[in-house]
Amino acid sequence: MLERLLNVQRQETEEHWVSISDVMTGLMVIFLFIAISYMVNAKKTTDDIKESLGDYTDLQTSLSKELKTEFEGSPVKEQQFQIDWKGHLDMATLSIRFKKPFEQEEPTVPNDFKDILRDFFPRYIAILARPEYKNQIAEIRIEGHTSSEWSDQITGNEAYIKNMELSQNRARNVLDYVLRIAHSKVVLNRAWLRKHLTANGLSSSQLILNLNMVGLRPTNNYGIVERETYIPSEQISQLYQRIRSLPRNNRISREDIVSNLSKEFPEFKSNIVTMERAIDLLMENQEESRRVEFRVVMKSKQLIEKIQELTKVYDIKQEK
Repeated sequence: MLERLLNVQRQETEEHWVSISDVMTGLMVIFLFIAISYMVNAKKTTDDIKESLGDYTDLQTSLSKELKTEFEGSPVKEQQFQIDWKGHLDMATLSIRFKKPFEQEEPTVPNDFKDILRDFFPRYIAILARPEYKNQIAEIRIEGHTSSEWSDQITGNEAYIKNMELSQNRARNVLDYVLRIAHSKVVLNRAWLRKHLTANGLSSSQLILNLNMVGLRPTNNYGIVERETYIPSEQISQLYQRIRSLPRNNRISREDIVSNLSKEFPEFKSNIVTMERAIDLLMENQEESRRVEFRVVMKSKQLIEKIQELTKVYDIKQEK
């Protein structure tokens, strides 16, 4: 009798462990499917980015060559664009900028710049409205940019806000003027332009720097930089002297300077943006920074940025 009871108990125990092992096996299979699904999704995301990047690179190369041919394709065109118009084509960002087209602190489009726009804009739109580009363009941005300075004795923040208002008014006035140009290329594409042409005022947020550092003095004195960044003048002086000691060549960029100095000034590692702004103010090229830009944003570039942003969000959630 006792032996029979022991056999029954042993059998129940074995059945209990068998059921647990079945559950564990099932869970392992589920986790395996989750891992495979994540790998597939990650590969698809990577493939999407590569495909979109390839599309954008092809379009960017083709469009930038078209713009260069139109505005710099001969000595006569180059003279008009670079010297007479004070224009600059950035093939990497698909932007065309005009240096200092406005009077100091004035939002009204000057007559000289109107003459330039009447010649430039129809030729510009004639290229962008071609079938191979037109449906791939997400936005044509007219950007107003200013230097960091303002004539009155005001704080850096107040100067930034005043320059923001000024740059927005300038960009909007340029947009208003070019849409009214009575040229067939503009008139025929006016409905499309109203969907894609935007005005954007950026104040002094994207300064152009004097990377050659020709002058012995910084563009803005240490007191101005200190008021805007709250970095002590002594530290700003050290920063500027170190900037001047960096080797100079045609390839140096703002990113190179920031990368070099962030290693030498560990106190800025927790607030790299503050150091970047200080460098911008010390090296600012005020003449070049006062500009209007026409910039093309392609749909494929927007897709790349969106995928990258989603990937970052997903990675952050995974870390949590």
